[in-house]
Amino acid sequence: MDILDQVQFGTVETAPGITLRYAEMGEGPLVILVHGFPESWYSWRSQMPALAKAGWRVVAPDVRGYGESSSPDEIEKYTLAALAGDMAALASALAPGEQAVIIGHDWGAPIAWTSALLHPDRFRAVAGLSVPHAAPAEEPSDVLQDRFFTRRGRYFYVVDFQSEGTAEAELEADPAATIRRFYYSLSGDAPEGTWPTDKKPGDGLLKGLPEPSMPLGWLDEADVEYLASQFARSGFRGPLNRYRNQQRDHAMLTSLASHTITQPSLFIGGTRDLATRLAGPEPLAKLHELLPDLRGVHLLEGCGHWTQQERADDCNSLLVDWLEKLD
Repeated sequence: MDILDQVQFGTVETAPGITLRYAEMGEGPLVILVHGFPESWYSWRSQMPALAKAGWRVVAPDVRGYGESSSPDEIEKYTLAALAGDMAALASALAPGEQAVIIGHDWGAPIAWTSALLHPDRFRAVAGLSVPHAAPAEEPSDVLQDRFFTRRGRYFYVVDFQSEGTAEAELEADPAATIRRFYYSLSGDAPEGTWPTDKKPGDGLLKGLPEPSMPLGWLDEADVEYLASQFARSGFRGPLNRYRNQQRDHAMLTSLASHTITQPSLFIGGTRDLATRLAGPEPLAKLHELLPDLRGVHLLEGCGHWTQQERADDCNSLLVDWLEKLD
């Protein structure tokens, strides 16, 4: 049965003028699944039935800026603090008086980590896929990216995304092609070297990314069509605005007295995930320091960036096992 026939959709106002659309399945304690870029609630299509079958009420929202959730134009509406506030408000609305579990992938992972950090009263456990929890660096990320990439004449996608309007136009020209090429090039299916390393500043995200032969083992044309329809509706400004808040996020994070998350936690990544590699070995090595109740670090051999899509069965097994052992 198609996942669209299995889920129910709802909406919750999470902040003044902000409404999140969410997909829901199952009954039991609440688990919130937070997607990344450029994704959708639909990225969790393989996890929702498995977690619901295991006895959980599973809710996967469209993050602010995506799909049928609110998409304000203002860049400052997409800070980590604002998006973590959305998740806390969603949890409060759907399970008042209870604590939820939150799980995030890609940008959804920092949103999940930050939600657990800023709202420990709302979240009793947290898991991240692809992006490990880390304390902020001494300087904002955009300063580091400018120094290590742009000043050396090298392309870096986050720097490219700072160009308002230009990045939107590139990605919105053909959302289906954007999804196919971006997803494939960061997946474990793509041969080493598929992600270009010789681009110059201003080249654009999609330059050098090949068109894959479809279907992939974990992504078919129907999946691409649905995801593309969501971006045809929302556009890419909201998703790109997430990358345009590095100064604000750094100021917020460095103002905190501690970056330790005490709730039970879990990390799942892939050995071929460029995002995990980009974070470097230090965050993985320090996870136990920042996550004292870390109950597993799992690196899936050969898995690329789209962890729960590429390795649905592995992720489902790891997540269900972790959830069932929570106090």
